[in-house]
Amino acid sequence: MSPLTLRKIPLQELRKLLFSALGLHAVLFGVMAITTLGLAVRVALDWRTTSASSQDELASTQTRMRTLQMQLKPLAGLDKRVAASRKQIDQFYIDRIPPNYSSIAAELGNLASQSSVRLTRVEYSQAPGSVDLTEIRMDAGLSGDYPSIMRFINGIERSKTFFIIRAMALTGQQGGQVALRLQMTTWLRPADAAASGLPMAKPDSAQTIDAAPAAEGN
Repeated sequence: MSPLTLRKIPLQELRKLLFSALGLHAVLFGVMAITTLGLAVRVALDWRTTSASSQDELASTQTRMRTLQMQLKPLAGLDKRVAASRKQIDQFYIDRIPPNYSSIAAELGNLASQSSVRLTRVEYSQAPGSVDLTEIRMDAGLSGDYPSIMRFINGIERSKTFFIIRAMALTGQQGGQVALRLQMTTWLRPADAAASGLPMAKPDSAQTIDAAPAAEGN
């Protein structure tokens, strides 16, 4: 057998081979393979980017949800707490807010009698309060010995009727007896305050004692 020799393909024949049907199919297959590979790489990159973006968005959403849950946690059972608070307020009104003006005067008289002090005067007025309550102001003068005065003040602070002492001042002292000026506040429901007939307090009559008046009970 003759040895295998490589035949040099002329350029013209090579051109014919490339442009023949088989050659064109081979070229087209190569182009399609390269294009498909490029598309696969692009899809993989896009999927990776989309997946990372989705994960970031999911993590951000979960963080917002946890933050919202923490913000809403103090509001859990708020309706029950509001109802309980409303019940406590209603009970406070029943227990501590006097039903009428005469009960205020009666309580002050009882405290004075129990403390052995003498009420020399009590001036009442009413001032605008809230929608639920009207403020009742009292400007009182009392006299007695020091222990009796202190018992009266303690009785005011511990009274079932809700009193608040706004101001007090010593107005006189003689022979072991002292005179005291006391300004206090309590409240009535608006309808009860209107029915009391008490005068309205002057707009500038804040309960303060700027200077002691003349000595009382001397």
